[in-house]
Order: sequence, then C-alpha cells, then structure tokens
Amino acid sequence: MEDRNLSPIDHVLASVNNAMTTILRPGHRQSRRNPATDIDESQLSRAEKRRSAGLMRVNHAGEVAAQGLYQGHAVTSRNPNTAAQMRAAAQEELDHLGWCEERLVELGSRPSVLSPIWYGGALLIGAVSGTFGDRWSLGFVEETERQVSEHLTGHLNKLPNDDMRSRAIVSKMRDEEEQHGANAKAAGAATLPKPIRAAMRASAKVMTNSAYWI
Repeated sequence: MEDRNLSPIDHVLASVNNAMTTILRPGHRQSRRNPATDIDESQLSRAEKRRSAGLMRVNHAGEVAAQGLYQGHAVTSRNPNTAAQMRAAAQEELDHLGWCEERLVELGSRPSVLSPIWYGGALLIGAVSGTFGDRWSLGFVEETERQVSEHLTGHLNKLPNDDMRSRAIVSKMRDEEEQHGANAKAAGAATLPKPIRAAMRASAKVMTNSAYWI
C-alpha cells in the first residue's frame, strides 16, 4: 500500500509496530548483509572487549533513538513524500540496529536497559518538531545525522585497532548517516537555531555517557 493512502490510524499503528520491533524484538531486524560478515574475529583482551562493547552499546542506543525520531517526524509530516522519506530512512536504520545487536552478542554484552527511554524521548521530539512543519522536521534530521556522523568518527578513533568487525559496522553506519543528512538537506531542511543545536548535543552527551555503562 502506498504511503499517501494510509490513514492517520494506520500511521499510528505503524509507529507502534516500529516501537515494538525496536525495543522488544532483538535480532532478525536487518534486511541487508552485515558489513562484518566476511571479517574474521580478532583476539581481543578482556579490556578491549569491554571498550568495544561499551561503544557499540552507545551506537545501538543512538539507533534506537533514531527510530523514535524518524517515526515521530513521519507521523506528523504534512507532506507524503517527506513522510515516505522518513520511513525509508528508519527502515535502513533498522539494519544498523541489528548489526549493533549482533556485535554486542559477539562481544558477550547486551543493549542498554534504558532503550525505552531513548526511543520515547526521541519519538516525542520528532512528533513535536514535526508540528512546526516539514522543513523543521528535516532540519532536526539533518542536524541529528551530522552530530551522529561526528560521534561515529570519534568511535572509530576509540575502538581497539584490532577490532575490525566493529570498525566495519561503524564505518558503514557513518557513511549512511551522512547520506541521510544530505538527503534531508536536499529535501529542504531548515537550519536549526544555535541554542537548539546545543541542546541536542547536550542531550546526546547524557545518552552516550549513560548507555556506555547501563
């Protein structure tokens, strides 16, 4: 069924299904091949595994939040094309979520127990910003993806040098986050005011510091 033919209730139900898939159904999410599939596992020390697991848990939390953000924007979008773009990006981000989960299992770890908070908060932000119009929704997406890309670049610098499986996943994620941001800009994203950009960065810092450990 084409997106423009869906009713508001259909959109709400789709968002509920996405929330359930994101938070309550670990694994079996990705539709594309894991970038680390053909890379052999490295012999990592216990400390290196802990560091990689903490960073990948943060990345997973970011992908949970991305699902909420995109779904919130899609529900309130006035333009069917913009809503379809948001849902397509959310579907691609589900691959990222699955890849991170697989890597956490390999490292003997698990996702953040605070995932429902990350999803709910981002969903609210997406829905509220969407009420101001699609240009502002797209502006949030562009700024979010820009900050996420910076964050992933930092993780590539922090991951153990020999953890090539994690590196392959993070590198692929970064490339696609940059593309999502570019797509939002091309679709007419508004530039967010500096205080909002600073608030987004501050909230992201709270999430990353918490998700690394919890």
